[in-house]
Amino acid sequence: MVDQSDPRVSPNRDITRLPDLAASAGRVAPVRNRMPVYVDLLPPCNAGCPAGENIQEWLRLIKAGEAEAAWRQLTADNPFPAIHGRVCYHPCETACNRAALDSAISIHAVERYLGDLAIEKGWRFQAPARESGHRVLVVGGGPSGLSAAYHLRRAGHEVEIRDSAPAPGGMMRYGIPEYRLPRDVLDNEIARLVHLGVRIVTDHTVTDLLAEQLEGGFDAAFVAVGAHLSKRVDIPARDAGKVVDAVDFLRDVASGERPVLGRRVAVYGGGNTAMDAARVARRLGAEESMVVYRRTREQMPAHAAEADEAEAEGITMNWLRTITEVDDDLTVEIMELDENGKPRPTGRFEKLEADTVILALGQEADTKFMHQIPGLRFDQDVVQVDPRTLMTDVPGIFAGGDAVPSERTVTVGVGHGKKAARSIDAYLNSAPLPEKNKHPIVELDDLHLWYFGDHKQGAQPELDPSARVSDFEEVVGGFDADEATTEAWRCLSCGNCIECDGCLGACPEDAVIKLGKGFRYRYDYAKCTGCGTCYEQCPVHAIDMVVEGRPDLPLTGPGARRDAAPTQTGN
Repeated sequence: MVDQSDPRVSPNRDITRLPDLAASAGRVAPVRNRMPVYVDLLPPCNAGCPAGENIQEWLRLIKAGEAEAAWRQLTADNPFPAIHGRVCYHPCETACNRAALDSAISIHAVERYLGDLAIEKGWRFQAPARESGHRVLVVGGGPSGLSAAYHLRRAGHEVEIRDSAPAPGGMMRYGIPEYRLPRDVLDNEIARLVHLGVRIVTDHTVTDLLAEQLEGGFDAAFVAVGAHLSKRVDIPARDAGKVVDAVDFLRDVASGERPVLGRRVAVYGGGNTAMDAARVARRLGAEESMVVYRRTREQMPAHAAEADEAEAEGITMNWLRTITEVDDDLTVEIMELDENGKPRPTGRFEKLEADTVILALGQEADTKFMHQIPGLRFDQDVVQVDPRTLMTDVPGIFAGGDAVPSERTVTVGVGHGKKAARSIDAYLNSAPLPEKNKHPIVELDDLHLWYFGDHKQGAQPELDPSARVSDFEEVVGGFDADEATTEAWRCLSCGNCIECDGCLGACPEDAVIKLGKGFRYRYDYAKCTGCGTCYEQCPVHAIDMVVEGRPDLPLTGPGARRDAAPTQTGN
């Protein structure tokens, strides 16, 4: 985003001081009581991204034909675009204003394009400008730990990740199946961090955090252990070998094992892990794979798209059912919803055939190794932290991702890693944590949509459902360069100038001065009458009308103070 006060503007351009606005009192024409100002507002996609990406800006760079610059803008916040373009549930698209116009921008598809292009081109992160001399220990090599390590290393700190698994990636490697996230993509994204200087130690289980921090000479620690301990439930089972755990099952398959499940498989649970387990079972040869869940589809914790994909592949859904006994067959009790929408037993039972039962009833974070640290507070399996800094009650120990109260997704974990890294950097430098600027969020009604035509969202190619279940080939394909660019051009650039020259051409007083490509415009307020023509035609709402001489009192757009002053100018 370019600001009128940007020092790059002044050397080669005639930028003069604004005249004394009070001088307008001596004009013959009606006195101006409102004035236009250029603004940079917050697009809803940016506001909705848990990783804090400046989505509008990297889409703009793609439109400008600057793909590498777009990738570098994106990775300033999130080091894993090729991963997120595949597995993120893209809340940015849910927030996208264009969804109410025709369909949301396929942000995840364009992000994936940039990530894949970076792998193809071999783009690397720039080395830190300086070495700080500080060392930070990161416990856990999942999305949150990897993200924190990346941002800390960019700040010049020496970072070491210690992870209990044979390879880094956490649940991205051992929980998300290859048909959603190919392992070569994951490996390439992580390798870029190693090239940056992040040290990753695998097959290392941390049992005494304080001792390892002291022995290694670490100045701070970030705990980012994943939720890979399955919750248990007591179900009478004559054959215990018939019942397996979903997390262990997915981990074994991700490690190359191919367990024999039989012809019929039942997955007990309604989350994303349950959907993945049912789909993996089909790929391992199960003729029938079913999901058993005690609530309705609308109440399931899995994302709707996950259930849609599972059903497309032939997975049978048994809603309002709970397993009460595992014998030769499954005994399930039929549930019903009470007046509060909660499931309650009916006393009616039915039988389902299943050779294997996979339990997918949720996971807990493995934080027991922290319980002996004096001063830490826990809520069951998660540690309590300051939500602003992610620091625990013990100075120098931070935590994030699945280890703290949060939504357990890859993108939230990556966002936590960035937030923790900034807090750790401030802690190590004995500096206050900078306050984040708050900008109003632009809504669809704030835009002037006459400028934009109807252009439907581009569709990514997908394997036919009948072909998917034969192997672990990636189901969803990516955009090529033309498709990604076309999709980026659908962006409405909410609240941010696109240099369309509309204000320049619309001003009847020639009060708008163009500053050159990339530098936008400024107003000559000695000529401006406050008529608002520039504001009324700006398609993206990069102009606000404010009270004369009071840019803090907007009369238009998000946060407008329409009662602060008259809105007519007498022009």
